[in-house]
Amino acid sequence: MKKKKRWWLWGLGTIVVLAIVILTAASFYLYHFAIEPTPKTLTKGNGRDTLLIQNKKWLQQQHPQTWTETSATDHLKLVADYLPAKKATTKTMILAHGYMNKKEDMANYARMFHNQGYNVLIPDDRGSGHSEGTYIGFGWPDRLDYVKWIKQVIQKNGSHSKIGLFGVSMGGATVMMASGEKLPAQVKLIIEDCGYSSIENELTYELNEQFHMPKQPLITTAAWVTKLRAHYDFRDGSSTKALAKNKLPMLFIHGTKDTFVPTKMVYANYKADKAPGKELWLVKGAKHAASFEHDPAKYAAKVSQFAHQYF
Repeated sequence: MKKKKRWWLWGLGTIVVLAIVILTAASFYLYHFAIEPTPKTLTKGNGRDTLLIQNKKWLQQQHPQTWTETSATDHLKLVADYLPAKKATTKTMILAHGYMNKKEDMANYARMFHNQGYNVLIPDDRGSGHSEGTYIGFGWPDRLDYVKWIKQVIQKNGSHSKIGLFGVSMGGATVMMASGEKLPAQVKLIIEDCGYSSIENELTYELNEQFHMPKQPLITTAAWVTKLRAHYDFRDGSSTKALAKNKLPMLFIHGTKDTFVPTKMVYANYKADKAPGKELWLVKGAKHAASFEHDPAKYAAKVSQFAHQYF
């Protein structure tokens, strides 16, 4: 009887150890897949390449200034492109790019705002483009970097600066998370396009979509790995919690056919925002991060109308 009991305990112990090994391996894989800036394809093309290629060429032809900044949490060198307006102005739009993107991928929006008469600043987030870093912050540590970019704009362009924040996808989440910080008075408005309600919610959604796996326990163990490797807890990164502290007017934009950051998340974000002047614009038929390409003229008119109320 004792021998059978020992075998039973040995078998149970083996199963537990094996489960821990598999869970650990899966957690490190999720970190590698989602947090490390490794090549990956998560969404299918949506026919916007031609327009973006044209505007990337336009951006290059403008010979933008190179600005640098030090990241707020781990002393990384960050790089940004700065485009002065054609006519001198105190108004500047700071653009936040999306997941696995870089500043050049914001060329459509850079040209749009530049044509509207704004100075434009486009940073490369940590782990992206020409900025240093070996991980993606999903907007959470990055929000503090954008506070530093804001202060640099004020320092260089003067205390009379009027600044707007604009972000798409991960960039949308970044500017929403930044809204919960104590921002300088020169920041007048925020425009977010298809940002997620929280990093945890977005990773949980993709875990199910990409791998057909439940949230737990992998989200928790992957958060531990991220804390160990990247020194931030992605479970802290919540747009809705930040928006509860927001005091600025905000335009929320989301495509009704978004299956990467599901459209339902914009309702949670909009509801969480208690600040006056908020607006919600649902772009019928637009997929993820494609509302601009869906109707560029209408998009430009909408964001211009919103911004002009507060600039």
